[in-house]
Amino acid sequence: MTDFHFYEPADGHRLPHDPFNAIVAPRPIGWISTLGADGRRNLAPYSFFNAFNYRPPLIGFASQGRKDSLANCEATGEFVWNLATRAQAEAVNASSASGDADEFTLAGLEALPSRLVAAPRVAGSPVQFECKVTQIVRLETKEGRALDQWLVLGEAVGIHIDTALLEDGIYQTARARPIVRGGGPADYFEIAEDALFHMRRPA
Repeated sequence: MTDFHFYEPADGHRLPHDPFNAIVAPRPIGWISTLGADGRRNLAPYSFFNAFNYRPPLIGFASQGRKDSLANCEATGEFVWNLATRAQAEAVNASSASGDADEFTLAGLEALPSRLVAAPRVAGSPVQFECKVTQIVRLETKEGRALDQWLVLGEAVGIHIDTALLEDGIYQTARARPIVRGGGPADYFEIAEDALFHMRRPA
């Protein structure tokens, strides 16, 4: 018989560190660039991020509290997602610093202009999605109590892909060396070619 550690989250996990983030992992990183109504740039990584729909392509990130990314999305209705890679991992981490500084400058990053939105793209990131906000949802508990957690959903209206990541027109996921978030305060993983295996869907 398997021995399970069972807990009800409302009563605490009884472990040295909450395992939730480590279990729901690895998680893609929402490296989100925005522009405020006053023209100030902002860049921040979000570990609660994913894709939610094919056509149209919808992605979303969740903000714990009313951070600048959320405020900028509310004000302008736009954001850019930038693929976080091993080559820029330290810059991704640096851009998570709190404060009023321009994170592009703080992390030593150059910005690229977008084509369809005002928010800038991260130079050196091999893939960027220019997005228009479709919904901003305040999350709630099962009792309906509003949380200080906000889900921002956006439609990717323009997608930039470094052509070096395409082989016979097929995007090569591992070639970009994307990084993903693990559990704990400092765990990250890199997606590498040697981790690849194939499974076809049943007919």
